Amino acid sequence: MNPNVPSQFCGNVRRREFLTTVGGGFTHLALGGMLAGDGFFGSSAQAAGGAAAEAGGGLRIPAKAKSVIFLFMYGGPSHIDTFDYKPAMLGMDGKTVQISTKGRGGSKNEGRIVEPKWKFKQYGQCGKWVSDLFPNLAGCVDDMAFIHSMTAESPIHGSAMLKMNSGSLLSGKPSLGSWINYGLGSVNKNLPGYVVMLDKTGGPISGAKNWSSGFMPATYQGTVFRSAGSPILDLKAREGMTEPQQLRLIQSLNELNRAHLAARPDNTNLAARIDSYELAFRMQAKAPEAIDLESESEETRSLYGINNERTADFGRKCLLARRLVERGVRFIQIYSGGAHNDSNWDAHGDLVKNHEFHAGNTDLPIAGLLKDLKQRGLLDETLVVWGGEFGRQPTAEYATGTGRDHNSAGFTMWMAGGGIKGGVSFGQTDELGNRAVADRSEVKDLHATILHLLGVDPNHLSFFYGGLDQKLVGVEGADPIRALFT
Repeated sequence: MNPNVPSQFCGNVRRREFLTTVGGGFTHLALGGMLAGDGFFGSSAQAAGGAAAEAGGGLRIPAKAKSVIFLFMYGGPSHIDTFDYKPAMLGMDGKTVQISTKGRGGSKNEGRIVEPKWKFKQYGQCGKWVSDLFPNLAGCVDDMAFIHSMTAESPIHGSAMLKMNSGSLLSGKPSLGSWINYGLGSVNKNLPGYVVMLDKTGGPISGAKNWSSGFMPATYQGTVFRSAGSPILDLKAREGMTEPQQLRLIQSLNELNRAHLAARPDNTNLAARIDSYELAFRMQAKAPEAIDLESESEETRSLYGINNERTADFGRKCLLARRLVERGVRFIQIYSGGAHNDSNWDAHGDLVKNHEFHAGNTDLPIAGLLKDLKQRGLLDETLVVWGGEFGRQPTAEYATGTGRDHNSAGFTMWMAGGGIKGGVSFGQTDELGNRAVADRSEVKDLHATILHLLGVDPNHLSFFYGGLDQKLVGVEGADPIRALFT
């Protein structure tokens, strides 16, 4: 071998060099997973079990949470009508004020005040002010931590959702659930590590980009569960075939695909297809039990509002999320609202009609989820996140009516469980709720907080792509919001 020529360009390539370069290095991910499963990396890496676990370098930190349930209120709920109490606005309804706003309708320098349309009361030992929109969640405030100073980079749905879900305004990046499963790996090999449940009216405006694995292997992308009927299609054997026959068919397909992969080891799409078939093979036997809500007691079903037509749909999803968490699924995202206009929280027209509809659909099921997790001892290890892509402005969007435009300059999200200190509020917006003025938080800070609680250092978790060590929190990094930690 010519010592002046890089070995990878020579015909006589060493075995180790071949394994290093073939398939862009993806062989290392499989090797790392197998060695971690055999305890090769020691207890900490074995516990991680993820593709990134063997990276070391301070990636793992003590974890408080094992799973995340992200309740995504698509469209942008109004913070000043829900959890961000603004008594200074009372009596100002209809008054035109000098105020700088930026939303779907562009930038404005003045607007007509729409004061909060629901009364606020104090709840819990912490005395948290909550509007009448959430009478059931109001009883859970001592377990919740509110971030009143969230900001987003974009006031437009598509890009703002991508930012909240993937840390980037642009498509093509891995989503939060993908990063979590890449960093931690799967606990239950028979179920997807990342599950998405959409609203019955449809998906969000930017679609599957919000649960994509981006430049990561497809095995890390979200698996969409249906909102009605069987959550997962094709779990039952096809007509004319017994389940053992169908399982043998999947095994045969995998054997054939592995033979092709041996001849073309750089075919990452084929490798991902094998992963998908193998997951389908395992789910054939195990998933039906996981999604069987009929096995739950009548008391539990009532807690989630499943026996009430108004709350049944979202209640089923929340109950299914609890069952998936029990079985080791790392990241579950449930959407409230889909499609466009009043099918989601995007209250440009009649604010009262819009928010009473969506809050009424979700308040009881979410409160039921928190109470059920707590009574089962699961809340301490399950991080629940609530919020949308942005909030709404304190002023009216149009000359008449109560509709509010988008507000990315300041809005509210809350978290509960998984190492979160309950009964606290962090940050604040100005007296009209127009923009964050204290302890301003960015989306990357929220992501850093989630990763930190899961036991992953957000500033060390990376994936090499395009010549860069890509990170969910960006090249500049981010610090978790430590004031929320227990």
